[in-house]
Amino acid sequence: MNHLMFLNLGTGEIIIIALIVLLLFGGKKIPELMKGVGKGVRSFKDGLNDVENQIKSDVNKEDKQDSVK
Repeated sequence: MNHLMFLNLGTGEIIIIALIVLLLFGGKKIPELMKGVGKGVRSFKDGLNDVENQIKSDVNKEDKQDSVK
């Protein structure tokens, strides 16, 4: 239930959070942080795609084995 609290962020709250991040990290560090976040998200998506492809190949192998029998 606590997870739903994050969905209720308004524009004012988002602006305050952005200002706090700007004050904590400074303007020069934010692009570096976002670049790191982007790389992390890309890596996560690649991992998900690898798992999906592995599952599909395992299903195809089982289908081929069943059709041979």
